Parts: sequence; C-alpha cells; structure tokens
Amino acid sequence: MAVEQFYYDNRTTRNFAIATMLWGIVGMLVGIIVAIQLYLPEFNFGLAFTTYGRMRPLHTNAVIFAFAGNAMFMGIYYSLQRLCKARMWNDFLSKFHFWGWQAIIVSAAVTLLLGYTTSKEYAELEWPIDIAIAVVWVAFGINMFGTIFKRREQHMYVAIWFYIATVVTVAVLHIVNSLELPVSFLKSYPIYAGVQDALVQWWYGHNAVAFFLTTPFLGLMYYFLPKAANRPVFSYRLSIVHFWALIFIYIWAGPHHLLYTALPDWAQTLGMVFSLMLIAPSWGGMLNGLLTLRGAWDRVREDPILKFLVVAVTAYGMSTFEGPMMSIKSVNALSHYTDWTIAHVHIGTLGWNGFMAFGVAYWLIPRIYKTSLYSVSMANLHFWLGTLGILFYAIPMYWAGITQGLMWKQFTADGLLQYPNFLETVLQIVPMYIIRSLGGIIYFSGVIIGAINLYKTAKSGELEANETAEAPALEKTNEPEGHGHWHRWIERRPIRFLILTLIAILIGGAVEIIPMLLDKSNIPTIATVKPYTPLELEGRDIYLREGCYNCHSQMVRPFRSETERYGEYSKVGEFVYDHPFLWGSKRTGPDLHRVGKKYPDAWHYNHMNDPRSMSPGSLMPRYPWLIENQLDVGDIKGKINAMRTLGVPYAEDYEDQAEADLNSQAANIQTNLAEAGIQTSADREIVALIAYLQRLGTDIKVGREVESVDFSTMPVADVTALTDEASLAAGKDIWVKNCIVCHGDQGQGNIGPNMTDKYWIHGEGKIGTILNVIREGVPAKGMISWKNMLNEQQMLEVGSFILTLQGTNPPNAKAPQGNLVE
Repeated sequence: MAVEQFYYDNRTTRNFAIATMLWGIVGMLVGIIVAIQLYLPEFNFGLAFTTYGRMRPLHTNAVIFAFAGNAMFMGIYYSLQRLCKARMWNDFLSKFHFWGWQAIIVSAAVTLLLGYTTSKEYAELEWPIDIAIAVVWVAFGINMFGTIFKRREQHMYVAIWFYIATVVTVAVLHIVNSLELPVSFLKSYPIYAGVQDALVQWWYGHNAVAFFLTTPFLGLMYYFLPKAANRPVFSYRLSIVHFWALIFIYIWAGPHHLLYTALPDWAQTLGMVFSLMLIAPSWGGMLNGLLTLRGAWDRVREDPILKFLVVAVTAYGMSTFEGPMMSIKSVNALSHYTDWTIAHVHIGTLGWNGFMAFGVAYWLIPRIYKTSLYSVSMANLHFWLGTLGILFYAIPMYWAGITQGLMWKQFTADGLLQYPNFLETVLQIVPMYIIRSLGGIIYFSGVIIGAINLYKTAKSGELEANETAEAPALEKTNEPEGHGHWHRWIERRPIRFLILTLIAILIGGAVEIIPMLLDKSNIPTIATVKPYTPLELEGRDIYLREGCYNCHSQMVRPFRSETERYGEYSKVGEFVYDHPFLWGSKRTGPDLHRVGKKYPDAWHYNHMNDPRSMSPGSLMPRYPWLIENQLDVGDIKGKINAMRTLGVPYAEDYEDQAEADLNSQAANIQTNLAEAGIQTSADREIVALIAYLQRLGTDIKVGREVESVDFSTMPVADVTALTDEASLAAGKDIWVKNCIVCHGDQGQGNIGPNMTDKYWIHGEGKIGTILNVIREGVPAKGMISWKNMLNEQQMLEVGSFILTLQGTNPPNAKAPQGNLVE
C-alpha cells in the first residue's frame, strides 16, 4: 500500500494558543475588576464605560468566546489533523477563521463597553457581529468537514464525534436565538417577546454552555487525556453511550433556568426532568476519562499536565452533578437568583474549561516547537495557584448564595419578613465578595505564570509550522463490517453521522419551542397591558445600555417571601410587548418588576445620581452621565416601526406622533421633579429612564387601584407614645434604616415632608395618627405601607421616635407641607 507524505499545519494551532492565553488574561482581569466593583463600586473610576453593567457581559463574553473559544480551536486544529491523518482542508479558511474570530472578539469588546447590547445572556452582541459570527463559524465548519472527508483513517475517533456535534448545534443555536429586526447599524430588537424570548434565550444559553463549553472540551479530553497518560480510552462502548445520550438530553434542559417564572409549567417540568437525566451521561463521560488513567495514577503526582487534566475532569463531574440538583424545583427555589449559581458556573469555567485549556496548551506547545517544557516547577505552581484560586472563589460564593436565599425567605414569628430591606441581604455577604475577588486574583496570578512558562517554552524551540507526516491513503470500500461493532458503520460515514446528530439535537428544541411560538394558550394576554410609550421605550433602551438587567431581575416569583417583598407575582401576559425580555438571572439588587409608582420621580432621580443618598450603604454605582446626557430620539420613528413589525399594536402612522408624545410625557416628569426642588431639562436621559421605571408592573393594576386611605375618617388607636430610652433607641434604629432616605437624617425633609414641624401630611402630631400613616402609607405621595414589614411594636417605637423630632429645627429644613392642625 502506497504511503503518502503530507504536512500538518501547526501555525494555526500556535496562533490560537497565543490568543487563548492573551484573551484569558484580559477576560480574567476584567472579571477581577467587576468582582471588586461588587463591594467597591467606585472601582469603575466614575466612567460610564467601566460600570459593572457594561463590564460584566464583557467578562462573560471574553472568558467564554475569547478564552475558551480560542482554547477549543487550539485543541481541535491540533487533534483533528492527527486523527484524520490529513492537513486542514483549506489554509485560507484556517487563516480566515483565526483572524475573523479575533476581529469578532475585538468588536464585541468595543461595542459592549459602549453600551451596544441585546441584553440576552451570552448573546449580547448586536446584529452585524452576529452575522460575522455565523460567517466565521460556517467557514470553520466547512474547513472541518473538508478535513474529515479527505481523512486517511477509516473510522472517526470519538473526539471527532463531539467536534461535529459542536459545529452543528452551535450554528443552530446561534441562528435561532439571534433572529432580530435591525433598527439601525448597532440597534435591533429580537423577533421574540416576553416568555417566548425567555424560552428561546435559555434554550440557547444553557446549550451554549453544553455545546460550546462542554462537547468540544469533551472531545479534547478524549484526545489529550489518553495522549498525556499514554493509555487507551477506558471504554469505547461507554463513549458511544456518553455521546448520544448527552447530545440528545442536553438540548431539553434549558427551561430549568426559568423555574417558578411565568414560563408555562409543562415547559418547566420538561426542563427539570431532562436536567436530572443528564447526570447519567455526564458522569459516564467523567468516569470514562478518569478510568483512562488506570495504571497511570503514579504519574499524576509528578506530571503537571495530568494534574490539570484530572482536576478538569473532576470539576466537570462536580458541576454536572450540581447542575441537575439545582434543577430540582425545591432546590431551585432557594438557589435561583443567588450567588450559588455563580459558584456553580465558575466550577465549570475555572475548573473544567480553564484547567483543560492549560493542560492542552502545556502538552502541545512543546511538541509543535520541538522542545521540552521550560519549567515543570512553574507549571506545578500554576496548577496549585489555580486550584487554590478556585477554592477561594467558589466556597465563599456557595456561602453567599445560601445566605442570600435563606435571608430572602426568612420570616419573623409575627409573620413579617425578617429582612424587608433588600440591602441588608447584600451587605451581609460583602465579606464573601471580598474573599471571592482574592480567589480570582490567586487564579489570575497562576495564569500569568503559565503564560510566561509557555512563552519561555516557545522561545527555547522553533515552531515547526509544517510538520511532516506520512500515512497510507484511505481505501474506499463497501464491504460489510463483519463482526465489528454496529457503531463502526456510522463512524465511517460523516454525512450520515452529521444527519443523525442534527436530528438528535433538534427533537428537544422543537418539542419545547414550537408549541410556545404557535399555541396562543401559552401566552394569554391581559387587556390592560399596553405598549410602552415612546419615552418609556427610550428609557428601556437606556436601561439595556447601562446593563441594569445584570443586577436586577424583573420577575416576581409566586413565593410568599417575594410577593410580600415586591408585590403581586408576575404574569405571562405582562411581557407580551417586551423585546427583549428582562427577567434576569441574578439579583445583586432587588427585583424591579413592581417598582413602578412605588417611589416618586425625585427618588429615582436622586437614586441614579447617588444611590447612597437614597439607600445608605448601597453598593450600586453612580450614574451622573444620565443627568448630563441629552436624550437622542433620532431613532424613535424607526423603533416604533420595528416594534409594529414585530406585532406591537402601535397605531398606523403613530411614528409621526411619537416624538410629540415623548416630549409631552417628559415635560410632565420635569414638572414633578421641579416640584421636588430638582431642576433638570426635559430632554435628559434620566427623564426617559424614570418614565420606564415608573411604568414597570403597573399595567396589571389598571382598573383595580386601591383608593388612598382617608385618614380623617380612620379611627385613631388609643395608644400612648413610648418614652423610655430603650424604645426610643429601637425606634431610631428603624428610622435610620428605613426613613431617612425620604425624610432626611434629622427629619428635615427631603423627598418626603419635614417631620420636625406640625405640618405633616394628614398629621396632628399625635402618636395614633402617626401610626395610621406608617401602617397604611400614603401612595399618592410615594410613601409605602409598612404594615407588612414592621410589627405593631416596631411601628409604635418608630412613631414615638418621630414625635421626639418635633420642634428640633434642623438646618435647611424643607418648607411646611399640609394643613396645620392645632
């Protein structure tokens, strides 16, 4: 049999290896910055471009698509050629793939920092970049399949199965989730709305983890772990079960991100059931990897490459056990929206993806440079720093997550929320945030050492850009396989393998998504829910631009703890005009779905200008540029047209009236602010944002508003004010925690009235009247009812303390409000 000589392309592998380490350093550095900002918001340096809301999606995109993506391509370009015994099909496509991917990463970084985002997690990039991703991905797929078709091996090894699943599924996920209607060059709206958008997004989001961060890295595991251990894969049959079960089941699991939301229960149940089933194939793959090391465990003590790969596979097993457990509804009720999810995700990214990438790099760089690793001790140091960093990162986040979940749900013996002020639950976990950032710094220091080690390794050798190889040509045959394994028939036929893979991954998505898009009973409408006004639509886009969705959810779940804290639980019909949906995946701040009309306009103005002026101790950054920036309404006609095209019922030709309506609503908010002593122009961005926030969750209340209590007709309880020192001290504590943001630190008045005179609204300076106001609130003036947050004793204590403020005459007191009652 004739032997053919050919050359492996190592240059592309080298390029992706450099990009892996470069973007790894950048992405993880950004991660450290945003981790610090969670307890030190000033770490954004007062810049709009570096706030948490804009940096967090930059971090996730950088570590997923830049670091892990380049690592995946590094391993695939090296292993695929050797598994196929063929050079990559087309050198131009290899170069186009590399440089196109780097250009996408740079454009993503620039646009995200500038605030151009779709807000859809792991899919934030706007439509021109989405098109570029599709083009580059197709080029990669063509190059990969071209290489498979010209292979010199009869059968496709298991790693190639996972590569095929990755290419096919990521293409399907990206295209379906990225269908959007452009408004301008860097602005679009998704074609889906509300619950449909949520389901499609998390079908994509979960399976981006599955088929971008899992299946390709499993392919790398099946190639590089046996190579590093110099042992065959433990079980061929187990790898078959692992592959087909994994790709079929994984695609169903997306709805487990939406448990207890407005998603129909049948879809939530499907997501939970299939998530639980995922344990079997996932652990089958993990065991197949670890058992490959049988007879080689003694080398793990000495070989840093095996250390990285073993911990990577172990982290894969841990995260794929924890994920299904968190998909159980009773567990998810505690874990969702908390830092528990953050810990879970980072076990996968830092442990599984990170350590697999470093292990692969340490293995192949010396080989393509025809040299030995520069320093084994540096590689070992990198490993131990990385492992320590993971522990310092994950353990505090588990602690923080469980603390958050328990504090949110805790009630007192009186049946009131133990921690009604959401900020209490945030400040409680600040120490864990600090330790988490320390863990990130430790892990990052290991990455720097690893980059230096790999650089020194490359400098000590010389790249063999075109590595000579020989193999006999593949002989085409139609002969039966004889007594071989049945799966061998599929492995010889890449087109049939591709089709079967496509069918396996389409079934779950079709069963979940098609009914949601076609069956209107899944999306019941609510008559009072109307489209956003032009000003509210502009405010919503500012909310997106600033990344507020990264910290605030808009989904009140049907738990008593949430309805007591936020108000009525969210209904599916409330989101029918939301392009995109904004249900969120993490609560660093409180849920905002019922924030509309809860506070006066001035509260929101002051809160965005300086959050600590309204919420002492708040860890939210300041947004002064919203007050300074003029609102750009140049695209309002295009936005109204786009929304109408997507099914939002704006009247025909309403776009011609939109700007006038926008200006009218802005003028009303300007007047409200002026009445509170705030002078601002009606054309500022803050005005649009206030309009949007004041709209949130109010439509469902139309027609069933509760009338304000007439305090003049309300019985006044026959109680006596408390005068003892302990009671007044307790009342002051309640006052400081809850009241000074509106009434001033000395009762001098701010948004709320001056409490040191006798002109309180509805007030007579009597404890009984004060208790009525505290208990029932004054909705028309933006004062909330406290009867569900304070018990009668606490209300008596704070009311008694308020009485002590009378006549104190603080400086700069607010002018009298109300009628004097003597």
